[in-house]
Amino acid sequence: MPPPTLPPESRHFSLSDFDYALPPELIAQFPLPERSASRLLDGRGDAPVDRSFRDLPSLLAPGDLLVFNDTRVLNARLRAAKASGGAVEILVERLLSPTLALTQLRASHAPKPGTRLTIVGRAGSPVPAEVTGRDDRFFVVQLLDGNANFETLMREAGELPLPPYMQRAAGEGDTERYQTVYAKNEGAVAAPTAGLHFDEATLAACRERDIAMTHVTLHVGAGTFLPVKSENIAEHRMHRERYVLSQQTVDAINACRARNGRVVAVGTTSVRTLEGAVRACGELRAHEGETDIFITPGYQFQVVDLLLTNFHLPKSTLLMLVSAFSGYEHIRALYAHAIAQRYRFFSYGDAMLLARSSL
Repeated sequence: MPPPTLPPESRHFSLSDFDYALPPELIAQFPLPERSASRLLDGRGDAPVDRSFRDLPSLLAPGDLLVFNDTRVLNARLRAAKASGGAVEILVERLLSPTLALTQLRASHAPKPGTRLTIVGRAGSPVPAEVTGRDDRFFVVQLLDGNANFETLMREAGELPLPPYMQRAAGEGDTERYQTVYAKNEGAVAAPTAGLHFDEATLAACRERDIAMTHVTLHVGAGTFLPVKSENIAEHRMHRERYVLSQQTVDAINACRARNGRVVAVGTTSVRTLEGAVRACGELRAHEGETDIFITPGYQFQVVDLLLTNFHLPKSTLLMLVSAFSGYEHIRALYAHAIAQRYRFFSYGDAMLLARSSL
């Protein structure tokens, strides 16, 4: 008799296990005219169900708790030039001080530490800077003008940093649509995209059903778009993101548990905040810090019961996270269904609702 087959979550996963073929035309380049007009793939059961995002309130129960990420996207893309005249694009990952930033740099040749840059400031005014170091795929950039700081530079001369797969510059409409309607705390360089589907009407419909709501803050970094390069995913070095989990939100989650409600994370960033805080503290309690939690199949979730999320890039850490949440084979089947049914993918694409696997 052959040995029993182990469940998928018990085997060793490699990077190639999280690859899939996506027709390029399914990558949403622009948002729909209305936020809540997106489709919703209901993946809570064994078989996928095609729904509208406006159905979401009816899929939740009174007493459930929606956990939103209220981060606000910065105008984090800056233009600069080397002394040679070569163009450099700076994407601020996070601020280390008012004049020091961890960044991604795009140039014909990667700048070495010591390279001088001239950043384009307000009305084209030059701001001198220097690449002072490198941390893996990130570069540390120091402003050399004592009167300048990155927050002012981004506010006055920065551009909204749309994801690289959109293959276009941000337009006037993106200023509003690449932010959630509840965005409040500035600090992200990418939107928590599952929340982009919510409009005031959908939020009102949730309230009418006595669905509770609370917020966390996780400042999404540009590292969310960096590919995993090692076939052995255990070797991947996860990027760090800053988060705040308030006592008010902890109390809301405890109250939800007490009434037998379900904790519904809106987006993987809410998942990373809640699960990262538990990992840091040993239990769910108010905490502020940074998380580099890397969730892969086999992870035991401590807080989240349902997950509302968009579709994620092949070979990405977020695809690994949702595979851990709902089961590897189940996610593979849902993605195959979504492609066959011509769902729209990624940041401006459609959404799906997932239940935590019992495995």
